[in-house]
Amino acid sequence: MHDPIANMINMVKNAGNAGRPSVSVPYSKIKYAVGQSLVKYGYLASVQKKTAKNGFDVLELGIAYNGKTPRISGISRVSKPSCRLYVGVKDIKPVKNGFGSALLSTPKGILSDKDARKELVGGEILFTIW
Repeated sequence: MHDPIANMINMVKNAGNAGRPSVSVPYSKIKYAVGQSLVKYGYLASVQKKTAKNGFDVLELGIAYNGKTPRISGISRVSKPSCRLYVGVKDIKPVKNGFGSALLSTPKGILSDKDARKELVGGEILFTIW
């Protein structure tokens, strides 16, 4: 079984640790939405949809850095295809005492844990990032 979101976040983390300026991942709508959310919350520098040489669409994700260190120091996949984890708005906990974020798939789109609490909406916890 494949987990495309886990593959994407691992590629982003590995590219940041290797010092690469960007990474290309296969395109999908959910990956694009996750990438836009990571740009919004400051974990990525940019996200662009491009067409590769073989004709397939790819996402070009720009890695964000603080000096020479990547902004993403750790990522943990929470909800997996084999075991989905859904939470209500009252059950959303802070990540790393508020220094990290959890990305949720909600009826209002992909939101961070803080924004989901503001919007009073729960959903599936995709992953935590710090």
